[in-house]
Amino acid sequence: MVSADHFDPALVGRAHRAIDPLHSQLYFAPEHDEHLSAIGLRPGRMSYFAGRAAPMGAVGAGVVTATFYNFSPSLVAHMIPRAWTLASPEQVLAARLDAARASLTRLLGEAAAAPEVAELAGLLQEACAALTTEGRPLFAGHADLPWPEEPLLAVWHGASLLREHRGDGHVAVLLHAGLTGLEALITHSATGRGFTEPAAKATRGWKDEEWAAACAALADRGLLDDAGLTAEGEELRARIEVQTDALAADPWLFLGAEKTARVVELGKGFSRRLAEAGAFGQGIFGR
Repeated sequence: MVSADHFDPALVGRAHRAIDPLHSQLYFAPEHDEHLSAIGLRPGRMSYFAGRAAPMGAVGAGVVTATFYNFSPSLVAHMIPRAWTLASPEQVLAARLDAARASLTRLLGEAAAAPEVAELAGLLQEACAALTTEGRPLFAGHADLPWPEEPLLAVWHGASLLREHRGDGHVAVLLHAGLTGLEALITHSATGRGFTEPAAKATRGWKDEEWAAACAALADRGLLDDAGLTAEGEELRARIEVQTDALAADPWLFLGAEKTARVVELGKGFSRRLAEAGAFGQGIFGR
């Protein structure tokens, strides 16, 4: 752990929010399905599961469910391991990079070749030097991949490493909080900052009766009521974010406050361009 002296903890969350869209835009981009379908995968959930899991190798449905955490196990099992009979992890990884290049180039326009892209790539690579793999299985798979030489892809790869490292820590925090994957999804949606409820059900594969049963369990714990999260539920979700930030702080502590602030500045600028270009569509996320 790097010393936190003279470092604003709030920068950790700001850095995550600034950088994450550079990775996650891919899952909403038509280029993702186009490139992964071209190697034999089915569009939609199969391409998503295989694309994100491929750095770990041809893993089974149990590993994908465990590391992705909030998807219906039946949905995952419908797609994995069948995906690996259609395309190898190596093919998936190559297609995924091609898709990332194509989507970012389209969405960023002329900014995709700006010198600030190379600057951000260098900062992210420096930050990622502080990351370790202990207890971070999804990140560990991504960390075994080489850094792309192209600045645009290096930015995407760096954002991917930081996202999956943070995500592995987030899963640990959710487990400690006693939230199942579905309960975590419901409470995050209820904050208004995650997926809307219809989008969460549709993308994560949960049936209405499963959703209702989980809501009832959360209500029994005093975390949810008919109006949404209770005060106790709001406090739990806030604590989860603080603890997740704490587990994700090392790269930004290593980089330092000045360079981290520059990452936030550059990341916000590029992420704003993505949003303005329609990267995430309408009705998917809350506020």
